[in-house]
Amino acid sequence: MSNGAANFYTSDRVDSQKVTFKNQYQMNVAGNLFTPRGLDRSARTPAIIVGHPMGAVKEQSANLYATKMAEQGFVAMSIDLPFWGESEGQARNLVSPDVYAEAFSAGVDFLGTQPFVNRDRIGAIGVCGSGSFVISAAKIDPRMRAIATVSMYDMGAANRNALNHSQTVEQRKQIIAQAAEQRYAEFAGGAIQLTGGTVHELTADTHPIQREFYDFYRTPRGEFTPAGATRMTTTHPTLTSNVKFMNFYPFNDIETISPRPMLFITGDQAHSREFSEDAYRRAAEPKELHYVAGAGHVDLYDRVNLIPFDKLTAFFNRHLA
Repeated sequence: MSNGAANFYTSDRVDSQKVTFKNQYQMNVAGNLFTPRGLDRSARTPAIIVGHPMGAVKEQSANLYATKMAEQGFVAMSIDLPFWGESEGQARNLVSPDVYAEAFSAGVDFLGTQPFVNRDRIGAIGVCGSGSFVISAAKIDPRMRAIATVSMYDMGAANRNALNHSQTVEQRKQIIAQAAEQRYAEFAGGAIQLTGGTVHELTADTHPIQREFYDFYRTPRGEFTPAGATRMTTTHPTLTSNVKFMNFYPFNDIETISPRPMLFITGDQAHSREFSEDAYRRAAEPKELHYVAGAGHVDLYDRVNLIPFDKLTAFFNRHLA
């Protein structure tokens, strides 16, 4: 819990309530709606949707960001991606980039029909994997007027190539073949197999990046097990569906989001900074790449002494005013 970690932060300046709404697939998407205490509901206030890291739930990082933005006067809503947390979808932990992106547009549907929200002033924040999902959504949903990503992972590139392009095409094909074979087993009634995710114990050989995730997901700092899940299933997608990320190219056509503004925030020590830098190179103006000095990838999930909330507030004040 050191170094400013405050994943479960709450505020006496903010009211919150659980909400649900349908996506286009008629699945219930669950969210937590945060409003400034004393909000004038006769006025129309700008709003922001916040998506959680891949494999996480809204109680991990997304609630914190939504609470902090509500403190700044925005209506803010964290959401559980379908197949995760309190949102619907079977099998649990299934990967579907299209359905993930649709959840953000469904969130706009919900917020934009609230009488106290200005539907022409809705923005979005995507943390980690949700950064790539919100970009995918924004390319075809111009109602998202300003987009910010934090510690973004391009979940397509991360699965095709691994970090720093360390995975070969042959290794990729082996993963795909394994997943395809597992489909036979599950079609015949076999148990669903999970993959990836965060390790459950540390050893002398545990990779530094896994240690970074472990410190958030497997300790009181950020550990949260939603109903219907277990500690052994949180963060782990299904093997057979995870290969769908191989076909996910969220940065293709990212320049078409312009002239809507984009802000990419990454730690200058983050193992994931390559993805924010790639997105920034491809995006058209207006755009900004902001480095947080001394911050790693997971630091920006919950370390409030490092997360540049002032930067986010200024960005959304400027572009959702």
